[in-house]
Amino acid sequence: MAQAKARRARALSVGLRRRLLYYFPTIAIAIAVIALWEIIVLIFNIQQFLLPRPSAIFAEFMLQVDLWLRPDERSILFDAGGATFWEAFGGFVIGCGGGILVALITSRWTIVSEATMPFAIAANSVPIIAFAPIMNNWFGITNPASKMAIVAIIVFFPTMINTVRGLTLVDPNQLELMHSYAARPAHIMFKLRLKNALPYIFSALRVASALSLVGAVVAEFFGGPRATLGVYITQEASAFDFAKAWTAILMASIIGISFYLVVLLAERRLMPWHVSFREAS
Repeated sequence: MAQAKARRARALSVGLRRRLLYYFPTIAIAIAVIALWEIIVLIFNIQQFLLPRPSAIFAEFMLQVDLWLRPDERSILFDAGGATFWEAFGGFVIGCGGGILVALITSRWTIVSEATMPFAIAANSVPIIAFAPIMNNWFGITNPASKMAIVAIIVFFPTMINTVRGLTLVDPNQLELMHSYAARPAHIMFKLRLKNALPYIFSALRVASALSLVGAVVAEFFGGPRATLGVYITQEASAFDFAKAWTAILMASIIGISFYLVVLLAERRLMPWHVSFREAS
């Protein structure tokens, strides 16, 4: 019993050291960039309205954290982060869900898939943010649905295109085997095509998780409630309080990275059989 515990502890220690060695270059570069940023601002006496020091940004962020933790206080930054996150999440769910659904329908018939794919690629190249004033007019400038609609359009086409590729690029030998067993189209779709498409789908979802937050923040630059990150950044920058504006950028980065990690965790849970995870193990 004691030996088994010791082996598990040694295996855990080895795994932890490997993780630290794997992420050490990234952490070291991040620390070096922040330290260099701080030193350059101090040496060249760069004014705050041009580029605030990282220490000033961090101090302002911790002040907002302290306000958020107090029961009798409210932090506008955290309220704005929560509102922007729900706009990004709502658009992500609508856009990615719609993209996967349309891909499932169009991939069933090759003619339909080949006919719609050029339109999807062309629509994906349109600067979607140009639709922001239109969506604000349709749904209302303070309505979160206008931002969700923009995010949904941004993430819809990458998800649809990747899913169609995953559903159609199936190994012909596997498809022939399913036909030899007289498998029904529904079985072929869910047991072969959809499983083959999972890596493509999650690749699109990882990209969409970052795009959704970027789309929500940029859409808010065209107007919205005060308690949203895009409006918060715009107003604080207009008031020359750039430390607060950078804390909002930091908040957006934290939310975006967290969103990406949640999608990555879901990918590992749903498809641990994929070769990329086996090689990493």
